[in-house]
Amino acid sequence: MGRYLAHRIGQALLVVWLAYTLIFLAVQLLPSDPVTIFLTSDSAVDQAAIDTMKSQYGYDQPLLVQYLQQLAALLRGDVGFSLTSGEPVTERIGGALGSTLALAGSALGTAVVIALAVVAAATLAPSPVLRRALANLPPLFSAVPVFWLGLVLLELLSIRLGVLSLFPDGSFLSLAVPVVVLALHVSAPMAQVLLKSVEQVYRQPFINVLRAKGASPAWIFYRHALKNAAGPALSILGITVGTLFAGSVITETVFARAGLGSVVLQAVTTQDVPLVQGLVLLTATVFVAVNLLVDLLHPLLDPRILNARQGSAPALAS
Repeated sequence: MGRYLAHRIGQALLVVWLAYTLIFLAVQLLPSDPVTIFLTSDSAVDQAAIDTMKSQYGYDQPLLVQYLQQLAALLRGDVGFSLTSGEPVTERIGGALGSTLALAGSALGTAVVIALAVVAAATLAPSPVLRRALANLPPLFSAVPVFWLGLVLLELLSIRLGVLSLFPDGSFLSLAVPVVVLALHVSAPMAQVLLKSVEQVYRQPFINVLRAKGASPAWIFYRHALKNAAGPALSILGITVGTLFAGSVITETVFARAGLGSVVLQAVTTQDVPLVQGLVLLTATVFVAVNLLVDLLHPLLDPRILNARQGSAPALAS
């Protein structure tokens, strides 16, 4: 387990470093440096002010020096300073991160519950017609855009029924509605993969043995099939983190929630490249961290993963 853990953590750190390197190179491909791009939109700023600010941010240094300086700063937890506000990027993002994490975390938990409920209902429903109808819900959830569903619910609940405020007011509905909007979309790939995986498990011989022993359908599903089918769905859970973050930004914008959505919108609108860099790096780091957690949970569901890695060593040695 120790070797498996060290291997996965090493892979995660490598991916984060590569993500940072790609972000740095992408900035270098811009027509000019971030300071010049930001300040030239204001015709009142002269070249001397631009040169001074470039020196403060280190953009007047050679490319390799910039890379090493920014990498060293990143290792200290310093992602740079926002061009619009002058405050550290970490503080700018940190001030809005809590609201987004609350939305994303609630949506992820709700998405898991929705996916499990749909799969259980589609597997245990007594009627074949009902099972097929329930199995078609995940593709429907996936096809409905987050922003469209959010706007429809705002129109229905806020304007027509008047039960939801157009702006967050701290009520239960002001959080529950955005959570459900985002959770429905995120639950779709998990439910689809889990359904296929459960179907494959039900084709295994041990399922027929359980049925022959008189086990009920619910017992077979919850005690045996679900655990054996959870691996692929867990992998999809890690992959959907990117979708969850993007959906959170869109949902916050639609429902006028304070969070990273407003920060992203402001950073892109004002061409605040350091802040955009920090947001992209945060997304990559969260994605890697969640997938690392998924990798560490896999051996708990299927110990054969560790056995396979241990068993491959003697074969290589021989």
